[in-house]
Amino acid sequence: MLQNSKIGVFSKNPESVFAFKPSFHRKPHTLNFYMDKQQTKSRQNPVLVCRVSRDSHENSSLSKDDSPVHGVSEMVVGVLGGGQLGRMLCQAASKMAIKVVILDPLEDCPASVLSYDHMVGSFDDSAAVQEFAKRCGVLTVEIEHVDVATLEELEQQGVDCHPKASTIRIIQDKYLQKVHFSRHGVPLPEFMQIDDFEGARRAGNLFGYPLMIKSKRLAYDGRGNAVAKSEEELPSAVTALGGFDCSLYVEKWAPFVKELAVIVARGRDNSILCYPVVETIHKENICHIVKSPAVVPWKIRKLATDVACRAVSSLEGAGVFAVELFLTEDGQILLNEVAPRPHNSGHHTIESCYTSQYEQHLRAVVGLPLGDPSMKTPAAIMYNLLGEDEGDCGFYLAHQLIGRALGIPGATVHWYDKPEMRKQRKMGHITIVGSSMGIVEARLNSMLKEDSYDSQSEVAPRVGIIMGSDSDLPVMKEAARILSMFGVSHEVRIVSAHRTPAMMFSYSSSAQERGVQIIIAGAGGAAHLPGMVAALTPLPVIGVPVRASALDGIDSLLSIVQMPRGVPVATVAINNATNAGLLAVRMLGVADADLVARLGPLNLFVVIYKCYVRLICQTNKLLISPFVLKICKNKPTGCITLHSSHILIPCTLGAE
Repeated sequence: MLQNSKIGVFSKNPESVFAFKPSFHRKPHTLNFYMDKQQTKSRQNPVLVCRVSRDSHENSSLSKDDSPVHGVSEMVVGVLGGGQLGRMLCQAASKMAIKVVILDPLEDCPASVLSYDHMVGSFDDSAAVQEFAKRCGVLTVEIEHVDVATLEELEQQGVDCHPKASTIRIIQDKYLQKVHFSRHGVPLPEFMQIDDFEGARRAGNLFGYPLMIKSKRLAYDGRGNAVAKSEEELPSAVTALGGFDCSLYVEKWAPFVKELAVIVARGRDNSILCYPVVETIHKENICHIVKSPAVVPWKIRKLATDVACRAVSSLEGAGVFAVELFLTEDGQILLNEVAPRPHNSGHHTIESCYTSQYEQHLRAVVGLPLGDPSMKTPAAIMYNLLGEDEGDCGFYLAHQLIGRALGIPGATVHWYDKPEMRKQRKMGHITIVGSSMGIVEARLNSMLKEDSYDSQSEVAPRVGIIMGSDSDLPVMKEAARILSMFGVSHEVRIVSAHRTPAMMFSYSSSAQERGVQIIIAGAGGAAHLPGMVAALTPLPVIGVPVRASALDGIDSLLSIVQMPRGVPVATVAINNATNAGLLAVRMLGVADADLVARLGPLNLFVVIYKCYVRLICQTNKLLISPFVLKICKNKPTGCITLHSSHILIPCTLGAE
């Protein structure tokens, strides 16, 4: 019979450390109070923590150092702030049964309903933060605009804060942030402090226009930035930011072609892991769309990751950091700013990566091993649900968009449950994952244009079959036939290395983004097409030498197999597009269990069918070796009728 007992929980009343709420258990429990091990080590005034055990004597023989941990971690994580980032931290914590408590002034803040406990109070109020810290094993933030002086005081008292208060102090002041990273060799746009209009004019003369003017503090989501396009616009830009009394500085305009971001995770042991580089697209200075991975060359991804690692390595404390970057026209990576917490540019990681940024942040601050940050899907897009109107009208428009998103394959809706709708306010986000960036972009466009989604229209070709002339089609169509038999989507194009070089360049450069995974290129004569395509794409290329009127295809074969080092091209026998199709199927099967299952019982049959189809048509009998006969015994009924005592095997297939 269930018995009603009481479990110790944190109180919503800031005047008391404990409160009790009823719960049900299958047998009576006793409450054991003991000093929390980590708090005892780290605090001058440790707080009693309540734990439940089935029998009071079970743990009596255990020393505190030997006390078992029930689950992933018993450390209570305190978060300053209860917005959407805090909400998603709570969601990640629930998977590992980690207790997250929040401090936020709003009773109905987004994280409140999901947190283990919510203390109502301001995260920039010293007394509230100090009281809240008594309830936590570790203190972290979901917003950097907190009372950093109190955090420094708490650290001196032994409270465990991550990231460290020194990091929060640097990040809070954007000018101080720039000075810090400049001293650590991180590439930045040029900047300088301004105290009056004379200083602003000097900066304009030095850096030129347009000139970016920024507030040092309390600037985020586009707030605190103003652009002066000329010296005449300086007064209005300064006024828009509250005047020089609000502490301003200027940055030289960065002529960027893309804005990039890297989420960096840092463990308590100073280990660092980086998520894939993403591209961020802003709308009215607010993050609007995030594409992962960023469609930039590998060299740029490597450079962006290196800059992000260097920046985070210069800071103190564990957790997740978001590093926002500029990619300039000349290929430079410049740091824009850093957030010492989970970030909008990492929302997609919940669906697209093995370890989300929120789980990673919890792992880091608690002291668990960092998780795998790599993507588990080839492409993802995050779309911010920003308020399009005020009040109920805004809610209605958001509801319409959410309804369309729920009909999109690979789409996940996150709604932050904010009670008030305002224009440009972040109300939620939608993440779409898929097999290529082209596919997820098409799905996003379909959702935004209010089109009815057509799954047939978006099927991306997994294999591209190209040839230099339509005269090669009789040979190359056999590769298409093989792919069709195995249900592999493909496309057939005429792309000439000599007659349409621009088309060849465009096709090769865009194939991967469109979802193509393998290219089969047929060519006769000099057979330049396979090699030139292989030089323009990271995708594997299979070359098919096509027999021409002269040299019987030997020239094509020799041309393809003699590609220079660094330009690998696989090849098959002359005119053997059948094997090229089968090779493509096998290559795709490495990551496609369903395709492998279909490949096993059918591939040899396909070869027999294609190689001996003329013999079948003429005699309705197929000469088959004992080895092939042994393998074919497991073929599906109706494919081949086998009689093991005969060499000539009657075949039920018939002609094409």
